[in-house]
Amino acid sequence: MPNADRSQVITETVNRYIELVAKGSADDLVELYAEDATVEDPVGGEVHIGRQAIHGFYSAVDDVQRECELVSLRVAGNEAAFQFRLTVTAGEHRMVIEPIDVMAFDDSGRITAMKAYWSAADVTPP
Repeated sequence: MPNADRSQVITETVNRYIELVAKGSADDLVELYAEDATVEDPVGGEVHIGRQAIHGFYSAVDDVQRECELVSLRVAGNEAAFQFRLTVTAGEHRMVIEPIDVMAFDDSGRITAMKAYWSAADVTPP
């Protein structure tokens, strides 16, 4: 795939990821990943390997209200780095997290690896 096309596919996948983090389900999100993909969120935590484990990870947010906004995105080669703002509301509790994610992609545009860089210091009230 030519670099311009690859960059466009990766950009579209990241935008779809942001949309699904806000409004999608774990079923929707896992479809963006390759079969043997890995998710490390946050970096230093458990590494979820394969779509079943990744589905389990994302299912934790199925029952909370979420808003998500892409802040910045850089695509280079088969990878993307982006910052986004996630607002989570669970009952009366609201929090804002601003992680920086780094993703690698296969030739079909599926995510092969995702690492999320954030810590408790990056979680604030809205």
